[in-house]
Amino acid sequence: MGAALITLGLLGACSTETLTPVPTPTTHSSSANRSSATAAINAVSTAETPFAHAGALDLGIEARRAKPLVYVANQQAGTVQVIDPSTYRVVATYPVGRSPEQVVPSPDLRTLWVTSDAGNSMTPIDPRTGEPGKAIVVSDPGNLYFTPDGRYALVMAAGLRRIDIRDAHTMKLVRSLPIPCAGINHADYTADLSTLVVSCELSGKLVVVDSDAARVVKMIGLDRLHTPGTTVGKKARPVGGPTSTPTQAATARPQDVQLSPDGRWLLVADGLRNGVWVIDAHTLKYSRFVPTGKGADGICLSRDTHRIYVSNRDAGTITVLDADTLAPVATWTVPGGGSPDLGGVTADGKQLWLSGRNSSVVYVIDTSSGRVTHLIPVLAGPHGLLVWPQPGRSSLGNTGTLR
Repeated sequence: MGAALITLGLLGACSTETLTPVPTPTTHSSSANRSSATAAINAVSTAETPFAHAGALDLGIEARRAKPLVYVANQQAGTVQVIDPSTYRVVATYPVGRSPEQVVPSPDLRTLWVTSDAGNSMTPIDPRTGEPGKAIVVSDPGNLYFTPDGRYALVMAAGLRRIDIRDAHTMKLVRSLPIPCAGINHADYTADLSTLVVSCELSGKLVVVDSDAARVVKMIGLDRLHTPGTTVGKKARPVGGPTSTPTQAATARPQDVQLSPDGRWLLVADGLRNGVWVIDAHTLKYSRFVPTGKGADGICLSRDTHRIYVSNRDAGTITVLDADTLAPVATWTVPGGGSPDLGGVTADGKQLWLSGRNSSVVYVIDTSSGRVTHLIPVLAGPHGLLVWPQPGRSSLGNTGTLR
């Protein structure tokens, strides 16, 4: 691939951390933090227009300083590969901790974090150069989010069944919140940033926590809800990773979580139900289900927020939803099948980049036609894919949840 292989000092699979004891926030302190979080986000957007600064080419100051690159976390290969989007070629390959899952922008957009759950490590990347720094010890970091004020990192430690709350700059452990479900992974906030909804992909549930991750507010069970076209669990492709065995009773496998552009709905892709759960973002109750395709996995918004892209990994398709009605308006097919997984839209909105989880490729799709324009070979198990830079003023986590 003509990529430069750069050797880094990697951390071992076992880690030991020291907890920094602080009191769990009381109701008063939680309210204060929410107030500061709301004040911070008011400079970015409002509850009525949560993606006001995520439109095409609306880059913040730090994002404009970043080198335009695409980062691919190869879970099986244990590497991050860097693609030049102007040439569609891999330009660097960096070994990182075992089983890298995601590449996540920090709240201030000055650092990109590679999460490696099986390696118990996180590796920082400088977005101005695209080069990694020294990895740090972090227990079981499967996915990564942040409190809306940018003060704390929320590490989704699925194997430990908890959310670890850490200093967002040093990643020093502050406290942990036990989670009563298996496979916590993806998440998104409501439009007012008061509530975080997290998918539990191995137990068929959603867990709702407050924005400080101080307490579990409620659980939303999906297993008992009827939907058409469910895939029997043992016939589904495995989700991958070190904690990928579903609980025996689970008939749902919630994956990516995405707030709708109007802030009314939280959309949850489900790899067993083969579509998208629609959760009322105000009442936090199930509203309806939208079938998309087998193995529904990732959700991205178009830059004009008129369309929603759902990647169906097992079907090898992308379903395009109307953002107002949530009705499917198009289905794009990856030639030869493929396994479109996670990714993002370019800053100008003209391309959708997705990892091919089981195909060792990256797909580049023209968003005006739905045509796959490039297939870029990468190493085994491409999973989290970050297109950088992206519009928005602050990162809430994952591979580009910006507001």
